Amino acid sequence: MPKLFSKIKVSPAEIGVLAFTMLYMAVWLVASFVLKNGEFIFYFAVMCVLILIVSAVHLQVRLHLVALWGLSLWGLAHMAGGLMPVPESWPINGDTHVLYNWWLVPGLLKYDQLVHAYGFGLVTWICWQSLEGAFAKRGITVKPSPGLLTLCVAGGMGFGAANEVVEFIATITLPGTNVGGYENTGWDLVSNLVGCLIAAVAIFIQGKRQRDAD
Repeated sequence: MPKLFSKIKVSPAEIGVLAFTMLYMAVWLVASFVLKNGEFIFYFAVMCVLILIVSAVHLQVRLHLVALWGLSLWGLAHMAGGLMPVPESWPINGDTHVLYNWWLVPGLLKYDQLVHAYGFGLVTWICWQSLEGAFAKRGITVKPSPGLLTLCVAGGMGFGAANEVVEFIATITLPGTNVGGYENTGWDLVSNLVGCLIAAVAIFIQGKRQRDAD
């Protein structure tokens, strides 16, 4: 075990991301207990598992620092979405005046949908980094082709579906969750797809620019 930890190299910037994440996680946990919000205590446990998984992936792939910060901010957006109240005058979809239910564009775009698109677009980029890194370890340089990016979009959508499974578990184990119904799940998946496709297009364009520069 000591040999394993001796091989782990963590930069000050990476420690900064972790410290920031742990700080808002601690605030999240305290707020959940104070507000007696069992749903977010459940999500706190889920987040701890996800942090361990991301850490393991990062140690193997060495994700871009921007991706690590992106994941941390995604977690913060999720925390704020469920716990931060919004004014009674703001348009919401649901009964609870929190960020997650806030209509950014009434009838068209919710805060929740924007967070889904952002988060799973980010996951799509991480899937590409992981795929690119796996090939690089075998001495193969790959470019973001439509075929490989389709796999990354499928990966992003798969993780998005896993998120819906976690939310479904929350609805059947905890009373009074703010998850929403079938239509909400459908819009979550649509938002995931939009984010994944935007990320794939951005990766492809960046790859094309690099090829043209070479």
